[in-house]
Amino acid sequence: MSDRRIVLQPLTQGAFSPFGDVLEAIGEPDRIINAGLCGRFHDLAGLDFEGKDARAGISLFRSRARTLPHKLDMMERHPLGSQAFMPMSADPFMVIVAPDDAGMPGTPQAFLTSPGQGVNYYRNTWHGVLTPLIDNALFAVVDRIGEGDNLEEFAFDQPWLVSGN
Repeated sequence: MSDRRIVLQPLTQGAFSPFGDVLEAIGEPDRIINAGLCGRFHDLAGLDFEGKDARAGISLFRSRARTLPHKLDMMERHPLGSQAFMPMSADPFMVIVAPDDAGMPGTPQAFLTSPGQGVNYYRNTWHGVLTPLIDNALFAVVDRIGEGDNLEEFAFDQPWLVSGN
């Protein structure tokens, strides 16, 4: 099983750039608004929705905790729209992605977020399901609402094992 092991790495824009945008409120904000009382981290992700009646929707997801090592047995992608996840707490979560390999996920990579980070998956990017490390984790999710089949799932014959080291 050693060839099916994935080690978590810190989430950085450089490492994550083939798969999407890192959304983070770290450092100084781009703009100061509201009479100097609020910092705005501006335009962190490009939303990409396909379809005549497609629009952005905001949903809330509440998820049970996952534990390490984590068994990755399936991935999904959304061919008609990007999908952004912003945790509503400062708790870290796992982000698992894979390049496309002839219509199926290639070798997965796993990232661990830092406080203040979220992600926006590019349209058609293979990714794991929501994997928080705390129970009842709450996320704001911005994704495509509209007609059409915007979900493709892939089950691995042999699972991958995601570990912290």
